[in-house]
Amino acid sequence: NEPTLLYTVCVGEENWVDSRTVYIGHKEPPPGAEAYIPQRYPDNRIVSSKYTFWNFIPKNLFEQFRRIANFYFLVIFLVQLIIDTPTSPVTSGLPLFFVITVTAIKQGYEDWLRHKADCSINECPVDVVQQGKVVRTQSHKLRVGDIVVVREDETFPCDLILLSSSRHDGTCYVTTASLDGESSHKTYYAVPDTMAFRTEQEVDSLHATIECEQPQPDLYKFVGRINIYKDKEEPVARPLGAENLLLRGATLKNTQHIYAVAVYTGMETKMALNYQSKSQKRSAVEKSMNAFLIVYLCILISKAVINTVLKYAWQWSPDRDEPWYNHRTENERQRHVVIRAFTDFLAFMVLFNYIIPVSMYVTVEMQKFLGSYFITWDEEMFDEELGEGAQVNTSDLNEELGQVEYVFTDKTGTLTENNMEFIECCVDGNVYIPHAICNGQILSAASSIDMIDSSPGGYRREHEDLFFRALCLCHTVQVKEEETVDGIKRGIHQGRPTSFYISSSPDEVALVEGMKRLGYTYLRLRDNYMEILNKDDEIERFELLHVLNFDSVRRRMSVIVKSSSGDYLLFCKGADSSIFPRVVSGKVEQVKARVEQNAVEGLRTLCVAYRRLSESEYAEACHHLTEAKLALQDREQRLAQAYDIIERDFVLLGATAVEDRLQEKAADTIESLHKAGMKVWVLTGDKMETAAATCYASKLFRRSTQILELTKKRTEEQSLHDVLFELNRTLLICTSGSPHLHICILLSVDCLDFGLIIDGATLSAVLKPNQESAGHGNYREIFLEICRNCSAVLCCRMAPLQKAQIVKLIKASKEHPITLAIGDGANDVSMILEAHVGIGIMGKEGRQAARNSDYAIPKFKHLKKMLLVHGHYYYIRIAELVQYFFYKNVCFIFPQFLYQFFCGFSQQPLYDTAYLTLYNISFTSLPILLYSLVEQHVTMETLKREPSLYRDIAKNSLLRWPVFLYWTCLGVFDAVIFFFGAYFLFDNTTFTSNGQVSLRLPFLNYQRMYYVFMQMLSSGPAWLSIILLITVSLLPDVIKKVLCRAMCPTATERAQSTRPCLTVEPSTIFMLSQSSSRMSF
Repeated sequence: NEPTLLYTVCVGEENWVDSRTVYIGHKEPPPGAEAYIPQRYPDNRIVSSKYTFWNFIPKNLFEQFRRIANFYFLVIFLVQLIIDTPTSPVTSGLPLFFVITVTAIKQGYEDWLRHKADCSINECPVDVVQQGKVVRTQSHKLRVGDIVVVREDETFPCDLILLSSSRHDGTCYVTTASLDGESSHKTYYAVPDTMAFRTEQEVDSLHATIECEQPQPDLYKFVGRINIYKDKEEPVARPLGAENLLLRGATLKNTQHIYAVAVYTGMETKMALNYQSKSQKRSAVEKSMNAFLIVYLCILISKAVINTVLKYAWQWSPDRDEPWYNHRTENERQRHVVIRAFTDFLAFMVLFNYIIPVSMYVTVEMQKFLGSYFITWDEEMFDEELGEGAQVNTSDLNEELGQVEYVFTDKTGTLTENNMEFIECCVDGNVYIPHAICNGQILSAASSIDMIDSSPGGYRREHEDLFFRALCLCHTVQVKEEETVDGIKRGIHQGRPTSFYISSSPDEVALVEGMKRLGYTYLRLRDNYMEILNKDDEIERFELLHVLNFDSVRRRMSVIVKSSSGDYLLFCKGADSSIFPRVVSGKVEQVKARVEQNAVEGLRTLCVAYRRLSESEYAEACHHLTEAKLALQDREQRLAQAYDIIERDFVLLGATAVEDRLQEKAADTIESLHKAGMKVWVLTGDKMETAAATCYASKLFRRSTQILELTKKRTEEQSLHDVLFELNRTLLICTSGSPHLHICILLSVDCLDFGLIIDGATLSAVLKPNQESAGHGNYREIFLEICRNCSAVLCCRMAPLQKAQIVKLIKASKEHPITLAIGDGANDVSMILEAHVGIGIMGKEGRQAARNSDYAIPKFKHLKKMLLVHGHYYYIRIAELVQYFFYKNVCFIFPQFLYQFFCGFSQQPLYDTAYLTLYNISFTSLPILLYSLVEQHVTMETLKREPSLYRDIAKNSLLRWPVFLYWTCLGVFDAVIFFFGAYFLFDNTTFTSNGQVSLRLPFLNYQRMYYVFMQMLSSGPAWLSIILLITVSLLPDVIKKVLCRAMCPTATERAQSTRPCLTVEPSTIFMLSQSSSRMSF
């Protein structure tokens, strides 16, 4: 791809734009037009694989040796090859080869599967228009500029600009489930100048070029224009946006066929650009492992230094020299002392290098990979409605699920169902409730509610009609007359086809269906005319002129329509905060009061307004919109400016209220998370009153919770500095008398606790560094201090980026807590990627969150088992695995260190080559791997019933330095018992079968060593000594555990004591297996 700088002049825009020019059908522009510059673009080949046949070995080896442990063992292996070392190079080379080979096979197999998937995609048949005929070719042969024919239910082979479709209005319906998970049908449009093409010959006759931006990964953004050349006329320029771009991977629906031109192919398609992996997250356990490895590396170096110094101190006496069995040559004896000392130091490093567990990383990876299947296999986390269970997108963070301290959750679709139901609407203060219909009269639910009057006054009737028409016209809802499922048509009722509504927004469907229940039915969009059936059963037609789409910044959407009488009307709906400031007339106070009342009840509210446009005002609006849409640079900013100019001077019509019910067991889940010691924050874009009502319903706030507000309304009354210090002072005074606030939460006691509510505007002020804050201190620290003393926090009116900023702020605080973010929509992706653990919910706002998360679950209630059960087990298992790996290697190598004092520091190995090689990769790694997959120290039911057990493993408690030092000291103690026990016990010849075998002959060949041990096992005293040594080595750990359980048991130990069956400490079991294998020397 070679970007071209094109000089473009477009409605007042004169600048250089980094773009590309696509020649439709590979036709050169006519003479006199822009210069023909042939450009090279990649073919349509998709490559998701990481390796090729030729680069697999070098690339994979390079990546594996970037890991410190692997590189360290490679260096040790090379040292063994270069110098004369006491052990064979095989002892280091074979375990390293095993680890590298297993990892390479795993990665190679995964990449082979990706190659197979790529081939099946790249060889798919595609129809292309060439010289007026349809030619079938393979997908990977497509080129930018090719005209493609796509038929119903086929997938788009690359990113295409729609030219025409089989539908007369030039539209087509598309599902983007494979891209963002949204199964709803989206409408895409052809430009008016090409939508009339019906045959291959007509499409092939098109003479046009497309100028568009260079490829970028945003699925919902596209900027371009098409220049259509006609006979010796100036080219016609039409804007192209995201509504014209058909993305690779999407599927054509309810349209027989379309013609489209390829603009992005292969790895430049938006789907391919989104293949890029997310930033790598590392768990706290992995960081602990790296720290422990550094400590053991220091121990290794210190051992080698001590032995080297002692060797030369011992040989200082003239009557002591190298042992005769070391076979030193005269040249080696005559070398400079520094060279000999350095060589000996390296030899000792090689001798003791097995203290570093070479197979730990591969064992941990296998444990995480295999263990992740327990989540996907969990039947309790399977949702019948969706037909899906939990998904694991990365297994690297399994144990992090057991360390979560902060949970950041979205509200809509996460805590609530995102299943909207229309409740009521308010027109000029008069409330309408679609409750029941009797003889055409809509009856209200309460006597105080005004019913729709069959003959209201003229002004009220006009506003009522405008309000209902606004909601029937201001939306992006599609109408489907019928639906075919397994060959059977649904939607046919009493011989007449019935319609149902489809939209990417559940709110819009609820509003249109609510209007239908109130007597105004939206029928269809046909030939750019929107048809509605009013309550007098008359069909009204409105020409749809412009749609000003909704965005999260404006928080509103508008349409400009032309009525049959020729009036231009601008209808707008949106959040109250974005509508009220733009209203110039209407019954604002009455509507505002009703909106606030509905918000307190937890209903989602929208305000509706309109504006009549004169001919000149409409022409001016068209000019602003056309100029912004044709811009190739800064199109979004220009559109925002145009929308701001057009959407003003409104007349307020009324408001709507829609209910979004709380998800099943959401309150129980939040209560359990609180008891487990986690702080739950709700981050939402909703208004404060609505969000607060949901928080009370979900038990985030209790009735006894004292609410502290840090909102724009309060900061307008007094300065931000004063508000922050006042809240902080209040908390310090109240909490100083009750420092153990978490105990109240644990016991569900109604004691004084605090909840904080903050809005997006105030958060921006808190996070914004300025001179004022510098003078008064750091606002961030004060804000964090306030949050620490609150049991729950609600952040409302939050933009998506602010959600990520909140998570980042908590992550960077001095405690560095582990954070978890959970959401279901595209606006939650930023905080999901920012948090240590991101969980996506397979919701109705699409699958963007699930695709970008580390784990995906069907419902919010499944978070309870994910953390309290699976997270707890994962952490316990991996912690035991890591500590055991270090413990067993200390047991293994410390006797080797002690042995040097008995062999004149001659670097003689205590173990034979086979045992050195297999000890780490099989003898001791396979049993602990099995244990780390199946261990359940407490039953699942107990963990769910007692969430407080989660606190026992909080803050990486099982991998702290005291615990690590305890395991290391235990390993040293066991090693001393093994070595000196064997030394003194087996020194007595009565422990051997014939009284003639000695174990202190290190230069015996290996067959003799095994013969010696087999001879020992034939005597009873040898078996007695082995049992005695094992018992003595286990005794300190058993005594310590018995005393701790009796004097100060943890909550987990108390729960274990209530179990009916006898339990054995896991570390004791594996020390036992370790001890029995240790005795083989």
